[in-house]
Amino acid sequence: MEILGVDIGGTGIKGAVVDTATGDLLTERVRIETPQPATPTAICDTLKKLVDTIGYKGPIGCGFPSRITRGVVKTASNIDKSWVNVPVEKLFSEKVGAQVFVANDADVAGLCELRLGAGKDSSGVVLFLTFGTGIGSAIFVNGQLYPNTELGQIKFKGDVAEHYCSGLVREKEDLKWKEWGNRVNEYLTYIDYLLKPDVILLGGGVSKKFEKYAEKLTLETPVKPGEYLNLAGIIGAALYGEACLAGNAGL
Repeated sequence: MEILGVDIGGTGIKGAVVDTATGDLLTERVRIETPQPATPTAICDTLKKLVDTIGYKGPIGCGFPSRITRGVVKTASNIDKSWVNVPVEKLFSEKVGAQVFVANDADVAGLCELRLGAGKDSSGVVLFLTFGTGIGSAIFVNGQLYPNTELGQIKFKGDVAEHYCSGLVREKEDLKWKEWGNRVNEYLTYIDYLLKPDVILLGGGVSKKFEKYAEKLTLETPVKPGEYLNLAGIIGAALYGEACLAGNAGL
């Protein structure tokens, strides 16, 4: 199936038409800066601009940085607080004039890696973590998604984890990759103790630099970099949209 996948992040809104059978992008990837403040009106306008730029007509799958329950935003860690309790699927669909299916951004990125990438041969419990503006998480049990986990918000080091070892923290504090790797290792060791997954997949742009910090990861649980890097959110969003159209929103 060919469907537009959109990844709404804290710094950028990205999209492309995706072949869901292969994960190939069928159009150029378009990126527009996330408006600040990232209010519902501002995000809607930017999404419409992205769709119009691509010239796409049809259903859309979308990853969004929040817990999404029955099409409604429930949290707002890295977006404007005015999003809480907004019916985002309805709002987006009305704005672009097409069906828009919305899920947590880390959940859809994890779906990409599970179906097409680093996790496609994995069984049991697969934990996907993406390090960017914050830390997103997705948990799959025997291929089924347990949605809307927020392991970046777990209490850690006297604060929340994403304030200690997100990709943004690495940049802001100008941490060397191995310094940052030590922090990630502490966090992963704690999460591994709590959940005991069979494999941990790391996504986001930091997966491209995996070799720069991999030696600092001391877990017995296998830790692998994602294969789709920053494209996982777009491709996974398209896969999610396809699943919704097939009546399988729960994956």
